[in-house]
Amino acid sequence: MPNAEFIPQKLRPWIEARKRYHLSHAQVQMARELGMNPKKLGGMANHKQEPWKMPLPQFIEHRYQRQFGKKMPGDVRSIEKKVAEKSARKKMNKNSNKVVLDNSA
Repeated sequence: MPNAEFIPQKLRPWIEARKRYHLSHAQVQMARELGMNPKKLGGMANHKQEPWKMPLPQFIEHRYQRQFGKKMPGDVRSIEKKVAEKSARKKMNKNSNKVVLDNSA
């Protein structure tokens, strides 16, 4: 039986990074918009060993504010919710195309 909510392979590292580094959905979205690599977040998240570094969640928020001039993205959604909305749109478009094809015959 297939998984009801399939997560694309390219988004799975972000979900794992969110869990590993205790990031919020907004912080993950900010990091993605900044173009950060989820596999490289570990090097930025060692503020306990290197006290001059900011904790990772605060670092992401600081970089986002500096880059975009605002504290948070306008529309904050989790990766899972984005995937679900995309699949719903895909199903809707598939069904509407099917109806158009059936009516034209």
